[in-house]
Amino acid sequence: MKKVLVLLLLVVVGYSLYVPLSQIEFGADRMGSIENPTTVGAYYLSKTPSELSVANVITAIVVNYRGFDTLGEVSVLFLAATGIGSILYRRRKEGEHSETISKPSSQLLQAGAKLIYPAILVLGAYVFIHGHLTPGGGFQGGAIIATGFLLMMMSYKDFHMNHTVLTWVESLAGITFVGVGIGGLIVGTTFLENFMPVGTLNDLFSGGIIPIIYVAVGFKVAAELAGVLDTLLSIKEN
Repeated sequence: MKKVLVLLLLVVVGYSLYVPLSQIEFGADRMGSIENPTTVGAYYLSKTPSELSVANVITAIVVNYRGFDTLGEVSVLFLAATGIGSILYRRRKEGEHSETISKPSSQLLQAGAKLIYPAILVLGAYVFIHGHLTPGGGFQGGAIIATGFLLMMMSYKDFHMNHTVLTWVESLAGITFVGVGIGGLIVGTTFLENFMPVGTLNDLFSGGIIPIIYVAVGFKVAAELAGVLDTLLSIKEN
């Protein structure tokens, strides 16, 4: 009986997918004209350079057109990081130190880590600062920076993160995101409204609030991921 029910369910799902897909002409242009946009995608492509002076359309969608959704995504990441930290947190006595779980690394890895660690941080900062001009953004830049911290944790057993500093960075970044959104309500009419001058296309200082939000997201993601990695890789010293 169960097999029959599963088979019927598959038939219903397959039919539900076939009917709408069969009505779409294969190879048809579903975007419409950018000059006269009739779809959401065409609207984004036509309005992003002219209204927001942003070269990266994806950035405009993520931070401006659906910026409230991005705020929710950042909040989910914060809750996940908080949950992991709460589960794995070990209360340490005063004067007690921690070390990473990894075995001592080779001198080659340590020397290489010292050499490329600053470059990784600079690359991560570049990615989220230029997120409105080039491919990348806050999430990608923050992940790159957290990778640099991970490299140092793997290279040096005594390298650990200051969670107090990470908490302040994460909190200030989140407050900046929400504060910019509230500024849209005060100066404009809606939350996260792009109320600042958009500048000139392809300039670093362009896009209004978009680069500010992406910088805040970059710091927030970097702090949260670095904190999670430090919590996962650290143990109490016996």
